[in-house]
This record gives sequence, structure tokens and C-alpha cells, in this order.
Amino acid sequence: MSKVSFSILIALPMILAIAGVSVYFFVLCIKALRKYLRSGEIRKEKKSVAMSLGEALKENRERCHMTQEFVAEAIGVSRQAVSKWETGTSDPSTSNLIALAKLFDISAEELLRSVEEK
Repeated sequence: MSKVSFSILIALPMILAIAGVSVYFFVLCIKALRKYLRSGEIRKEKKSVAMSLGEALKENRERCHMTQEFVAEAIGVSRQAVSKWETGTSDPSTSNLIALAKLFDISAEELLRSVEEK
């Protein structure tokens, strides 16, 4: 057997293994894409809840006659973070949510209950 054919015989299992991994990766990508496409309703519902939480935060901030900057300084975050919470771009952490409720002089349960009612 020549050196070239011996090299091919040695490399063949590695080539097949790489091809198998590529096919497996492709199948995983297809499954993930199908799962993402089926979750459209859940993503829409989650977005509406996030917007409702933002609306509740803004409503309470305005009720207390506070600026975003004041709220941010009071709980130790940036003004941009408060803005993102109010627009629904992101959600506050649990500790920040509790701090916001204390700042607005309501319980965290009341704040979250107002989100459920909207």
C-alpha cells in the first residue's frame, strides 16, 4: 500500500467524525429555530408584561413626583437603567424591585399586583 492511501485510511475516520459533528450541529440548529418560531405567542405575552411593569414603575414614580435621576440615585443605579425599566427594554432585579417599592412607599406585592391587573 502506498503512503498516500495509508494516509487517507488514517485520516478517513477523522473526516467522518467531523462530518458527523457538522450534521449533528446542523440538526441542533434546526431544532432550536423551530422552538424559537413556536414560542412567538409566549414572547409577545412576556413583552406585554414587561411593558406593564414599566408602566407601573413610571406611574408610581410620577405619582411620587420623582425624576428618573432621583430614583436612580436613591437606589444606586444609572438613570438609563430606570429608563430601560420604564420602557420595558429590561426588568429590574428582585432587589431593585424591592428598593423601588420602598421608595414609592408601597409593598412589592402591590407593585406586582398592579402589573397583573393591567
